[in-house]
Amino acid sequence: MKILHVEGGRNLYGGAFQVLHLLRGLAARGHDNLLACPRGCALGEAARPVAEVYGMPMHGDADLLMAVRLRRLIRHTRPDLVHLHSRIGADVMGGLAARLAGVAVIHTRRVDNPEPRWQVALKYRLHDRVIAISEGIGRVLLAEGLPPAKLRVVRSAVDFERYAQDCDRRAICKRLEVPDGALLIGVIAQLIARKGHRLLIDAAPELIAAHPNLHIRLFGQGALDAALRRQIDEAGLNGHIRLAGFREDLAEILPCLDLVVHPALMEGLGVSLLQAASAGVPIVASRVGGIPEAVRDGENGLLVPPGDVAALREAIGALLADPERRRALGQGGQTLMAREFSINAMVEGNLDVYREVCLERSRDLAR
Repeated sequence: MKILHVEGGRNLYGGAFQVLHLLRGLAARGHDNLLACPRGCALGEAARPVAEVYGMPMHGDADLLMAVRLRRLIRHTRPDLVHLHSRIGADVMGGLAARLAGVAVIHTRRVDNPEPRWQVALKYRLHDRVIAISEGIGRVLLAEGLPPAKLRVVRSAVDFERYAQDCDRRAICKRLEVPDGALLIGVIAQLIARKGHRLLIDAAPELIAAHPNLHIRLFGQGALDAALRRQIDEAGLNGHIRLAGFREDLAEILPCLDLVVHPALMEGLGVSLLQAASAGVPIVASRVGGIPEAVRDGENGLLVPPGDVAALREAIGALLADPERRRALGQGGQTLMAREFSINAMVEGNLDVYREVCLERSRDLAR
C-alpha cells in the first residue's frame, strides 16, 4: 500500500513524533510512505530512511494554495490513500486536494479543542474516516456532530524501551542544576495557556515550604515563556522553579524525576504522559480530555479537577511525602504502557482503518 502522509508541524515532538513512529512501523511491514511536510522541518529529516519526503510551503489555515500543491503531489505520486496528521491547514486543504484527486482520505484528530458544529459538518465531510487518538477526543467529536460511522479510535503510542532505562541521578541533577538530594518535579509540555503551568506555579510556595529540597523544571518552549518567567520571578521562586527549554535528552531525564505534573486545562491524550509512565515516573494530572486514558487514578498517578490549585497542591503533596506510593505508581505506569500503548498496536490500528477505507472505495468503484 502507498500512503501519502501530510503533517504541517515543524518540530519533532507530540503529534509529529507519532507520525514518525507510524512511518517506521509501516515501512517495516513493507508499505510505501510518502510524506508532505514543511521544508526543512525536523520530521522530514528524521523520516528520510522510511519515507519519500516532499518538503513544501505550508502556511496554515489561510494557505489556500496548499490544496493546489497537495493535489499536484497526489496526481504525481498516485497514492492509495492520503492520511492527514495535523490541522494547521492540512485538515481542510489536504481534504480538498484528496477529494479533487479522487483519492481516499483519513484525518487524525489529536486535540480536544472544541469546534463549532457547522465547521465540523463542513470540514469532516471531506474525510472518509476521522481517527481520534483517544476516547476523550472521540467523545468531543461525536458531541460536535461527527457521524459515528466516520469515527475510529487509535490511541497514540510510546516507544516504551526508549524511556524505561536506568537513571544516572548524579549526572542528571548536575545537568539540571539541582542538588543531588533534591525532590524533582518535571512538567513536559508546550508553554501555552491550556497546559496549565501557571497553576503549578501558584501551588508551589506551600509545597516548597513543606519540602525545601523541592525543585521544579518546566521542559518545553512556547509563547508563554516570558510570562511564566515573570510569574516565577514575582513569586520569588527562581531558586526552585526554572524553565529548562526543549530537550533532546528527555529520555535520560525522565527516569530521574520523582514526579511528573500535567495540570492541563485541555488535552487530547498527552504523549509526555505516556513517556513519563514508561520511565516509571508517577504522575499528577488533570481529569480532562483523554488524560484519564493515559493516567489511571490510583494505578499510575493521581487525577485532579482541571483548574483546581488546591486539589493539585494536595495531590502533589501526598505523593512527595510518600516515596513508596510513588514507586508503586511508577511500576503501575510501566505495566500499563506495555499493555495498552505499544507502537505495534498503534500501527496495526491505523492499518485496519486504511484497509477498511480502501476496501470501501474499491466496492464503490465497482458499482
